[in-house]
Amino acid sequence: MPINLKGRSFLTLKDFTPDEIRYLLNLASDLKSKKRAGIHTRLLEGKNIVLLFEKTSTRTRCAFEVAAMDEGAGVTFLDSKSSQMGKKESMADTAKVLGRFYDGIEYRGYDQAVVEGLAKNAGIPVWNGLTDVDHPTQALADILTLMENTKKPLNKCKLVFCGDTRNNVAYCLMYICCKLGIHYVGWGPKELAPADDVVAYCRKVGEETGAKVEFGEDIALIEGADVLYTDIWASMGEEDKIPERVAQLTPFRVTKEVFEATGNPDCIFEHCLPSFHDFDTTMAKTQKELGYDIREVTDDVFLGPQSRVFDEAENRMHTIKAVIVATIGNV
Repeated sequence: MPINLKGRSFLTLKDFTPDEIRYLLNLASDLKSKKRAGIHTRLLEGKNIVLLFEKTSTRTRCAFEVAAMDEGAGVTFLDSKSSQMGKKESMADTAKVLGRFYDGIEYRGYDQAVVEGLAKNAGIPVWNGLTDVDHPTQALADILTLMENTKKPLNKCKLVFCGDTRNNVAYCLMYICCKLGIHYVGWGPKELAPADDVVAYCRKVGEETGAKVEFGEDIALIEGADVLYTDIWASMGEEDKIPERVAQLTPFRVTKEVFEATGNPDCIFEHCLPSFHDFDTTMAKTQKELGYDIREVTDDVFLGPQSRVFDEAENRMHTIKAVIVATIGNV
C-alpha cells in the first residue's frame, strides 16, 4: 500500500509506523541525490511555511530554510521577540491565524504541549523542530547517516547513546530505533536514566519489530556498537547544573579508549551538535577556568576518521526536506 503523509503533522516519531519512517528516510536519500546532481524538483512551488523559534538554533533554522527554498517555498522566520504568541495572543489564536496564511508551521521551543497545541488549532501540518522531550527531525538525520555508513540491514545494527540517556535526543533515538528494529543501548549513570513510561513504550514496540532496548553503566554494553552517539551535558537553560553533570557524566565521555571498547573497527561516531570537544568556545573556556571539563567527547574522536558529525548535520536538511515535501508537497 502506497505511503501518503499529505496533511500530517510531524510531532514525534511515535505517531509514525515503521513503513512511514522508512518512506521518509528513502525520500530524503532520493532528494539528497537529486540536489547533488543539480536536479531541481521544485516540489513546494507556491507553498509558504513559517518557522517559530523560542530556542535559538543553527542547524534547524538553516535546514528548514534551505530545504524549503530549494523546493520553491517561501519562508518566514519568527523568534520570541517578533511574535506575540503566548504574550499578547494565545497559542491557539496564533495557530489559527498562521493556518490561514501558511501551508506549514515549524516550532522549536520548550514544551511539547505547545507544538501539539499548534497542530490541534492550525488546520495545517506542524513540524517539531525540537522540544524538551523530543527531536524527531534529528533522529531521521541520524539514521540516514547510519544507512549511508553500513552494509547491514538496520535491524542488525546497534546504536549506543552515551551520557544523559533521558534527554530529548536520547528519547527520539529510542523511538526511531524501536520502530526500525535497531538495538538501542543507553550507556549512562542510573540517576539520569529515562522515564519508566518511555522505556516501557519502546520495549513494547520492540516486541513487534525485534528491537532490543538496554540501559546501564557497564562499558561492556557498548561492545559491537555500529554507532556511538553523544550530546552535550547541559542543554540550554541548564547551565546551573554543569558542576553536577560533570561529576555524573565524565565516566561516560566518548574517548578513543571507549571507541576501542566497541570492538568494531567500522563503528561510527554521531553527535547532534553543537559539541564541546575542545576548549575553543567561550563556554568551555569559562567552565575550565572554574574547574569543570565539559567535553562530552574528545577531539581525537570528534575529528577522527570514525566521525560522521558533519555528514549528519548536512542530513538534517535532506530529512527535513523529506518531511516538508511528504506533508505539504506537490506530489
